[in-house]
Amino acid sequence: MSHTPVAVVRSQDTIEAITVPRCRGTAMKVLLGPESGVPNFITRQFSIEPGGRIPRHRHDSIEHEQVVLEGSMVIGLGGHETEVGPGDSVFIPAGIDHWYENRGADTVRFVCVVPHTEDYQTEWLEEAAE
Repeated sequence: MSHTPVAVVRSQDTIEAITVPRCRGTAMKVLLGPESGVPNFITRQFSIEPGGRIPRHRHDSIEHEQVVLEGSMVIGLGGHETEVGPGDSVFIPAGIDHWYENRGADTVRFVCVVPHTEDYQTEWLEEAAE
């Protein structure tokens, strides 16, 4: 018999931000995931400082759902650039190359939800932006 699910509530203020490797001016907080008792999804909050960049990469079997909370940034999606800002939602299908760049003067914050899988892999298509 399976166990009874447990609801989880966490304050982002209690979660330590980590610097994202290969990226410039980018930090991440894992808001919810297996370590906090959430088995199927990982909810992360990214912050990209002015001039920050997450290099072009892709995940062959992972899709992303994102919502921009603050600031504006340019996202490259499969060879096309688009600017997104507060309240914009982004869906990135598995296998689509993508990158992020904060060309503005304010910090960008966005939430990114991905499924929890054992085979989460990132293929980097650009050199590190550090």
